Amino acid sequence: MKFAVVAHRHSATNEALVAAARAWGLDSELLEPHTALTSLEPGDIALARLDVREGLDGIERGTGELERLAAGGVDVRNPPGALIVAHDKLLTARTLRLAGLPHPHTTLLDPALPTAVPELPVVLKPRFGSWGRDVERCTTAEELDAALVRLQRRPWFLEHGALAQELVDPRGWDLRLVVAGGRVVGAACRIARNGEWRTNAALGAQVEPVEPPPIAQALALAAARAARADLVGVDLLPTPNGGFLVLELNGAVDFRPVYAPDRDVFADAVAALLEGAVRQPELAAASV
Repeated sequence: MKFAVVAHRHSATNEALVAAARAWGLDSELLEPHTALTSLEPGDIALARLDVREGLDGIERGTGELERLAAGGVDVRNPPGALIVAHDKLLTARTLRLAGLPHPHTTLLDPALPTAVPELPVVLKPRFGSWGRDVERCTTAEELDAALVRLQRRPWFLEHGALAQELVDPRGWDLRLVVAGGRVVGAACRIARNGEWRTNAALGAQVEPVEPPPIAQALALAAARAARADLVGVDLLPTPNGGFLVLELNGAVDFRPVYAPDRDVFADAVAALLEGAVRQPELAAASV
């Protein structure tokens, strides 16, 4: 059986997942979607790690190839539907709401349609976003007007619109949990740098290991189930009452050894995915 990470980017996380699979004795490599079509056979595992495009205007190409792989008998983890739910923040919001999971109130600002003025304070963000780019906090009508003018110059806004999301009072940190195969395999606390309210590592946030409380783990697992995602990052914001809400999902989540300093987080992720691959045929046989 071959274990392929299907992605366009040779990121440290993707390379580490391939290395972890090889350490488990698997034939493993990083493949682009079109190459996977000719390299994988029925029974192989394809872990899809398509990311958001650099222009924030959608998901990287390859969902069609993933569908063809699945139709040909390849076990596709993070299938297209899961990736779309994880990367399209409007679908993320709808999915979490339908699952009854706490999430900031979110609406779509469509440049082609008249839209009610969002209630302040509000966060404006790309529908397909990452790295904290083009995310703006608006606390006054003047800030909102200026942000909307800037959005008109963004190609991604003209194509997909933007999200207006309820501002949860920033507390300077959040949690990111990595869920693989229905298990929390790693977690980190992301602490915003001085003068910054966003907690993205790409914006200089400090990333520290953390043992997430049971309520955080339960929320992350429920969010992953709702999205039908096999390997996903779940970002949680703390609330004043000591709880958490689900902010975002990431279907191509980057993570590091600090997410599980006493274990190999990549080996654990691959092991959890392999356990899921074994369980699925067993469950199918049991239902016959």
